[in-house]
Amino acid sequence: MSRINRKFITLIITAIFSLPAMVMAEAFVIKDIRVEGLQRISAGTVFNHIPVKIGERIQSEESSSIIRELYKTGFFKDVRLEREVDVLIVFVQERPAIANINISGNKSMETEGLLAGLKDIGLAEGRVFNNSVLDKIERELRRLYFSNGKYGIKLESTVTPLERNRVAVDITISEGVVAKIKRINIVGNTSFEEEDLLDEFKQTTGSLLSRVTKDDQYSRQKLSADLEILRSYYLDRGYINFKVDSTQVSISPDKSDIYITINITEGDVFTISDIKLAGRTAVPKEQIFPLIHLSRGDIFSRKNVVDSSERINSLLGKSGYAFANVNSIPEIDKKSRKVSITFFVDPGKRVYVRQVNFRGNSNTRDEVLRREMRQMESAWFSSEQIKLSKERLRRLGYFDSVTVETPPVTGSTDQVDVNVTVKEKQTGNLMAGIGWSKSDGVLFNTSISQDNFLGTGKRINFGFNNSSSSRHYQIGYTNPYYTVDGISRGFDLMYKQTDFGDVDTAAYKTDVASVGVNFGIPLNEFDRVRFAFRAVNTDFEAGSEASTEVNEFVTNNGDNFNDFLMTISWSHDSRDSALFPTRGGKQRLSAEVSFPGSDLEYYKVGYSHRRYFPISESLTLSMNGEIGYGDAYSDTSKLPFFKNYFAGGTKSIRGYKDYSLGPRDSMDDPLGGNMKLLGNIEVLFPEPFGLAPETVRMGAFLDFGNVYDTDDDSVDLGEMRYSTGLSMTWLSPMGALGFVLAMPLNDESDDETENFQFTFGSAF
Repeated sequence: MSRINRKFITLIITAIFSLPAMVMAEAFVIKDIRVEGLQRISAGTVFNHIPVKIGERIQSEESSSIIRELYKTGFFKDVRLEREVDVLIVFVQERPAIANINISGNKSMETEGLLAGLKDIGLAEGRVFNNSVLDKIERELRRLYFSNGKYGIKLESTVTPLERNRVAVDITISEGVVAKIKRINIVGNTSFEEEDLLDEFKQTTGSLLSRVTKDDQYSRQKLSADLEILRSYYLDRGYINFKVDSTQVSISPDKSDIYITINITEGDVFTISDIKLAGRTAVPKEQIFPLIHLSRGDIFSRKNVVDSSERINSLLGKSGYAFANVNSIPEIDKKSRKVSITFFVDPGKRVYVRQVNFRGNSNTRDEVLRREMRQMESAWFSSEQIKLSKERLRRLGYFDSVTVETPPVTGSTDQVDVNVTVKEKQTGNLMAGIGWSKSDGVLFNTSISQDNFLGTGKRINFGFNNSSSSRHYQIGYTNPYYTVDGISRGFDLMYKQTDFGDVDTAAYKTDVASVGVNFGIPLNEFDRVRFAFRAVNTDFEAGSEASTEVNEFVTNNGDNFNDFLMTISWSHDSRDSALFPTRGGKQRLSAEVSFPGSDLEYYKVGYSHRRYFPISESLTLSMNGEIGYGDAYSDTSKLPFFKNYFAGGTKSIRGYKDYSLGPRDSMDDPLGGNMKLLGNIEVLFPEPFGLAPETVRMGAFLDFGNVYDTDDDSVDLGEMRYSTGLSMTWLSPMGALGFVLAMPLNDESDDETENFQFTFGSAF
């Protein structure tokens, strides 16, 4: 190319880029501003971003700043300025808008959730589109899938132009498989085996339950938590200078396996040389030192130090020091490998409660809430009493939520108010339905109950149930605060007709009518004693195919009985939930005896204990045991067989037919026994798909037990029956549904077994 041509081309390019400056070469006063090329963006938006106004004098050098400000909005891909006499003309070319975002191929994550994630970073239908948008979309989608352990995700994006300067964004996803942790290595451990350390981790290399727990899926947050667990493990065993040097996380080429390496330095073991208290203790030191579970010469444990600080803080909180602060200060001697612990106590001012205020209880009377409060007005503030008050309000069952706040009183340094806010729920129920169970067949039931009648806390209920084997009517009334001390009193009327022949037991019928009164006495926050007194009339009728045992009972005792019964029971309930508990337990010890002079003189005693142990965040171990014994006294020779215990079915030993286990009569029908032994071990977990974690619970169980007649034979534990299987409970809108898939393990030839059992509906 000749030198003349090069100079000509250079001149043209310079002229093009200098055009805005040439147009604006002379300063002038703006008489008007006109915007050309707008389609969707309003002229007002442009005017808001132009740094000059009508009537102002514009200099030539200001043209570049105007163009720069309009580009900054992100709305335009081209901006030009021209001058027509005293009119500033702004020519713009808008970027296209996103008409829609279509996502396909996403199997494990819902489209709505993905679109919501994109919207959070400013990408949604109607927003301006530019080429960088695709990069943002892909980065965000990868982040969402990476957080779910899918590192092999592939994305393909297509942008389709549409009319009116719009585009459609289509994203096709190939999710790949979830990356699993293949190996976790700990480097630098000499004092503890790697296997013992890894047992503490939440993340694992997988087990039979990993499909449910997902503990073999890598997560950065979970790894951070595991590193803290590892750090605590060493600090609780005296390794004060323990540190995690580095962590490396690598993934296999096919994006399916993850390898984690953790490099650590253990350091030396330190022992405690001295324990001291400092600051103003506010309570006698004799009360504080027993709370410090440390001794000179012990190996240092951070957990014991922290727990001791919390116990001291709790003691001060109970004594009215609401804002107490307890710090543990270690003094480390590296040469001797010893540490001195000083607990510095700053109790702050002692605080009084000025008022206890309730909000949100539009139906429930204040007195119903106030009688559950353990924190009193004008008393010292107590963190323990505040917590206990909140728990008691929750146990009432009248509220969806209970929150407690303790704001300081304005203008005072030693007073707080206790503000309790509740969200009421419907405490009345009108239920009518139909159900079915293996033992009772079709169930028709209706129930009217009001747990918080007219906001007074009293309970009234009426129930009616009808099935192929029984008909049951009941009316009840309970006042939980018959006295100011929390003693309850209740009354009930009941009538029940039962044809036991229809449930495949001995052939007889009973018509039972009773009237009773009951009292409940609280011993503490978890224990309660109950007394009940009932007058019962039982009309007994032997069936047409009654066994010898049934006919002999009628001959010896008659067929109509008036009995006066007393029941006394003690219960301890520490469960964290009444529906799907995960920790705590429930115990009950009871005794029922008929008064001397009753037509049937007998007694029954029983004890049951169920405990829940959390194994992990999603797994709970349930263990249950029951024992019951009954016998007659005085003129009654034997416990009436219609008062016997029965076993088999969904409420005792699953996999066996209801009431089918134990002694039988001369017609080979189940007769029950005067003693029962039952046990159950079950691992409970949420349904694996995560669709209804609040209403569905599953379990893998082992049941065992039987009932015995100790009058005719001794208790033979070899006669116990065992079964195993899976269970599921669903709290459906129609009522509770229970499903059991069971396999008896040692059934005999004459046992009646059922591999599938279920119940539908509720009996009242």
